Amino acid sequence: MKKEKNDLMEKIISLTKRRGFVFPSSEIYGGFAAVYDLGPYGVELANNIKKEWWRSMTQLRDNVVGLDSAIFMSPKIWEASGHVKGFSDPLTECRKCHTRLRLDTLLEEIDVLADEKMSEEEINKIFDANREKIKCPSCGAKDFTSGRSFNLLVQSNLGNFTGDWTKEPVYLRGETCQGIYVNYKNVLDSARVRIPFGIAQIGKAFRNEITARQFIFRTREFEQMEMQYFIHPDKTKEAYNYWREARWQFYLDLGFKPENLKWHQHENLVFYAKEAYDIEYNFPFGFKELEGIHARGDYDLTQHAKSSGQNFEYLDTISGEKFVPNIVETSVGVGRTFLAALCEAYREENIGGDERIVLALPPRLAPIKIAVFPLLKNKPDLVVRAEEIYHSLRQKFRCEFDDNGNIGKRYRRQDEIGTPFCLTFDFDSLDDAMVTVRERDSATQERVKISDLDNYFSSRLS
Repeated sequence: MKKEKNDLMEKIISLTKRRGFVFPSSEIYGGFAAVYDLGPYGVELANNIKKEWWRSMTQLRDNVVGLDSAIFMSPKIWEASGHVKGFSDPLTECRKCHTRLRLDTLLEEIDVLADEKMSEEEINKIFDANREKIKCPSCGAKDFTSGRSFNLLVQSNLGNFTGDWTKEPVYLRGETCQGIYVNYKNVLDSARVRIPFGIAQIGKAFRNEITARQFIFRTREFEQMEMQYFIHPDKTKEAYNYWREARWQFYLDLGFKPENLKWHQHENLVFYAKEAYDIEYNFPFGFKELEGIHARGDYDLTQHAKSSGQNFEYLDTISGEKFVPNIVETSVGVGRTFLAALCEAYREENIGGDERIVLALPPRLAPIKIAVFPLLKNKPDLVVRAEEIYHSLRQKFRCEFDDNGNIGKRYRRQDEIGTPFCLTFDFDSLDDAMVTVRERDSATQERVKISDLDNYFSSRLS
């Protein structure tokens, strides 16, 4: 089973490179570890994922508004949030080959779990008890240094003209939510919102990961989709349960199988947290975190109020009560959702004796909705009419014109891209004003009037 899953991961990585979904960053210079570029179809898939998330979180809700905060923020924000001192992973080094590794990842390889909230002393105690079982993945040695905390914030020299980064370091943001917390009062004062309300944001974050593995699951530059929900302290449990249910349903609505999802409850909570669950997805390398839903209490607003001197109390104009809101957070990575969607959609099938690979993506996630073909590329009458249909349909749908190779090869190419429908203009189309539409998942074909194509695709791609 483990080998099958490893094989699946390799197939997905191969497909994403071959079909232009994901490229290793800086590949012509040997690559750049744990950073990836999205290709033509990858950027479309990622945009569709973000569109669906944004729609579910803001468009369909009256009390969640959007924000786009800056990547660079005052270093005081990261001091107040605790990131400068406490945002770290346990680092160990192989004494033989000097490879640096995450200590908790090494333990996980031998099926020993170490919670990310453990102290340096606690995780070292577990590590010491299992040293004889742990081998360096690079050289096979069993000789490691003791674990120590390694801060994940990425430093920058923005605005630093002295060359000394140690005096006043500036950071690329390690998470997007801090930009929401420090704008809480601005949103409250400028938008027509009142408690309870949420602020949603999609944006890049950066972490100096020690060991970034598993393709795009864990990278040093990534994009987050986060929502922070501000609520009366007495209503936290009710709101938390609501958002757990809503976020679980989001993945079911995207077509994820329930058996590929499960809840993981955090047992070792940070001191300010009231409850924390992750939605885990069954990736080829096992069930891993897809999204976190956390009840954070009032810690974040309280910390920034103390550090900035601002008053973050909310005044309920109906009851006259003043309070610092509690926060319920939902946080998910675009890259992880992207990878989960690919894993969920990947198929290898045999149709009529022909082997094919297909990405059975839901139509709303598919990078291309309709591919338009002329039967033959060397027949101008067919090409011109097919191009007319293509230009008409692309006003409403994301389309692609494809005349390269025979029809069978074009079908296989579009199957691997995940295109739900392929449309062919052939010689009969010149006489009957109809085209052949082929559906991806069933591979069935039907003739459709050209005049009906807009309604036909609207009903099937909605």
